[in-house]
Amino acid sequence: MKKINLSAYHPILDIQDNVVFASNGNVVLGYRVSLPEIYSLSEKDFEDLHASWFQAFKSLPAGTVIQKQDSYRKSTYTAEELPKDTFLQKATHHYFKNREYLQHQSYLFFVLPLDKHLKASKYVNPFRKTEKGIHKKLDHQVREFIGAVNDAVSFINNSRKINTFPLGQEAILEYTHSYFNGFHQDVDTDIRLDQKGIAIGDHHFDVLAINSEQCFGESLQSSKVNEKFTSDQFTFHQGFIDGLGLDLEEDHIINHILYLDDKHKWRKVLEKKIEELSKSSNFGTQNKVVLKKIGEIVNRINEDDSSRIIRGHLNIIFWSQQAEQLGRIASKIKTEFKELDMLPYYPKGEERKHYFLNSYPCFASNFSNEDLYVTDLKHALCLNINNTNYRSDHTGIIFNDRQHNIPVLKDVWDEKKKRIKARNFAIFAPTGEGKSFLANNILRQYFESGVRLVIIDLGGSYSKFAKLYPDDHIILRYEQGKNLGINP
Repeated sequence: MKKINLSAYHPILDIQDNVVFASNGNVVLGYRVSLPEIYSLSEKDFEDLHASWFQAFKSLPAGTVIQKQDSYRKSTYTAEELPKDTFLQKATHHYFKNREYLQHQSYLFFVLPLDKHLKASKYVNPFRKTEKGIHKKLDHQVREFIGAVNDAVSFINNSRKINTFPLGQEAILEYTHSYFNGFHQDVDTDIRLDQKGIAIGDHHFDVLAINSEQCFGESLQSSKVNEKFTSDQFTFHQGFIDGLGLDLEEDHIINHILYLDDKHKWRKVLEKKIEELSKSSNFGTQNKVVLKKIGEIVNRINEDDSSRIIRGHLNIIFWSQQAEQLGRIASKIKTEFKELDMLPYYPKGEERKHYFLNSYPCFASNFSNEDLYVTDLKHALCLNINNTNYRSDHTGIIFNDRQHNIPVLKDVWDEKKKRIKARNFAIFAPTGEGKSFLANNILRQYFESGVRLVIIDLGGSYSKFAKLYPDDHIILRYEQGKNLGINP
């Protein structure tokens, strides 16, 4: 397969609400995921999110495929939402316009595969079509699957920190077109596949993956210490693989795919594998490492009745307009994996092509055993991305987000009273850290939006602010021993 024309081999037969009936016989339910803001989660918050994912997924039927996909695309801030009437507003608008940032979108897909045994061969043509009417034959099975997924999604939404929203027909088709169009926005183009690489239009793609137990280090956890923001007084946490998310300032997608298997069946498979490796462990250190890791998995399964065996696959698809830049991006990803004590696998040729194609949700059941690691569900969920960009409120004051230094609108009055019951707030910081400067900024924006201000200024920090509006302010000075009256 050298070239793909999507119109001739469209992967979708039909869409009903957020249920996709794929041309290969799979049934897919798609959701957009709203995650907590970056830097807003504590160590306990990460543990709670991890527990929520586990509780939601553990009861899904055997044979279910779950794909969490996090897409990060370079974008420029248009500044269209910023006012530009006054001098300072114009300066702010000019300062932020065209600033680069990463646009993050998180998706969650549940796949009912036509082959529930999930025994794909190494290379499967994802565009092959099944017999007509196959979905009608599976009608009862599909209804049960949709019910189980709805229960899982309801549990996720009840966690409060995460919300899911069903993808409608238009959103699904737009997503599909964007994926196979190489994320070009102004032109339709073909996918060119060959042994050297993947090219879609003028975008060149490559892939790195975690596809076996050998890729993992000694441990996985739901969060890790953020060295950048941690101080002697405070320990700051981030998600375990957050360094591959918003911190990787390149166009990329993180695909985390889980195959939910029958626990008892795979326990027997793993025990047999341990027996085989035990016989050959003296013939190489690699066999000893794999034997140890599989033994740890089996022990976790035996010790925890709630454990769930899964096969998993994590890959990062990244792209650039310059093919020579792919090596530089790959080095950044490998460096981050190294800090996590993980060793990514680099697929080439035919394998790379199939990693890209099978990362489209309708094809997610096509990975073979050679492309999957085996572990328990709790272990695998440590590889989930659990946060996203700062989000603006509907109204409020313009601040800078600390990730990309672009404007973010925050309602400091907390109009809907999500955080506090009364309309007041305080600014705390050591001397010289910018309390008055920040207050000036907040007050200026409120004043320019038509809010009447009364400022009690003991240190003279706001006199320059008042002089910006010579016709719109009155200064009343208090002299000791004299009464001060204000007639509103």
